[in-house]
Amino acid sequence: MSTAEFIKAQTQILERFGVEATSRFINVPLLAGKAHVLVSGDGPPVMMVIGGGMVAAMWAPLMAQLKGFTLYAVDLPGNGLSDPTTYRTATLRTTGVGFLEQVQEGLGLEQSPFIAQSMGGLWSTWLALDRPGRVSAISYIGCPALILGTSAPFLLRFSTLSWVTALLERLDPPSLKRVDRVAAMAGEDLRTMPELRRLFLESSKLPASGSQLLSLHRAAVRIRGAQPAVALTPSQLQRLTQPVQLIWGENDSFGPPSVGRQAADMIPDAEIHVVGGGHGPWFSQHEMVGWLLTRFLDANTRDMPVEKIEPGSGSDRPEPRIRHED
Repeated sequence: MSTAEFIKAQTQILERFGVEATSRFINVPLLAGKAHVLVSGDGPPVMMVIGGGMVAAMWAPLMAQLKGFTLYAVDLPGNGLSDPTTYRTATLRTTGVGFLEQVQEGLGLEQSPFIAQSMGGLWSTWLALDRPGRVSAISYIGCPALILGTSAPFLLRFSTLSWVTALLERLDPPSLKRVDRVAAMAGEDLRTMPELRRLFLESSKLPASGSQLLSLHRAAVRIRGAQPAVALTPSQLQRLTQPVQLIWGENDSFGPPSVGRQAADMIPDAEIHVVGGGHGPWFSQHEMVGWLLTRFLDANTRDMPVEKIEPGSGSDRPEPRIRHED
């Protein structure tokens, strides 16, 4: 039942913002399963990689602003409708790089720009470093995970302790009130978008959601901060050869705009824009973020081939119907 309710909530958020999308399931050998990708629009391909604990359909307010591109919004392993994996600190980088590369291969993409947020930003950076031919440009929306000494809010790090997790599961089960608290912790207020709140709630009720998010958090952070082995360092940023755009929420609790400015100074080809909002600034600032992104993508997709979507390709699993029709 929880999966059916999630698909219903996914459909509602896409319809709220007028996004016509097709659901595709891509074979990913690394998962021994499939990754779920929302495909929308026509034009040069653009990958959209959201953070841990969130789902691809949460990009809907921003997807509605990005005209003239084929958008591929992917659920990370164990999030949304993507199959789960095992997250470990020692293999988190190979998991992130392998997952994104295999999704691109399954979609028939040799190269594309990336729009990325939080953990999606960290994984996209690793892909750009380890497989530079796969990534033509990156736009970070919000603070990339573990960049330049950042970590996560203390309460999130505290919840990675086993006894805290067990206590929260018993005393604080999924609810709209919990959604609002998590959003506030990230510097966001979702109460004016009931469809987005409902999607967030239903995603947290999916069978693998809680255990996968806990596994990912433990692989990435500890009570004292980021796991050193997976932190995003100055030397890594300095090696990026792709054009980079940073769009930073002024109230991002995962890292303040000053961190974004430091990163922009280190990356050879980078621009930074500070907007309203927090860790998901496109929720409240989708028009501004969409305008900034469109300019950046136009400049970095001029010579790329136009993608032609073939509905239903790349999947042998029945697709939930989420195409909006008049």
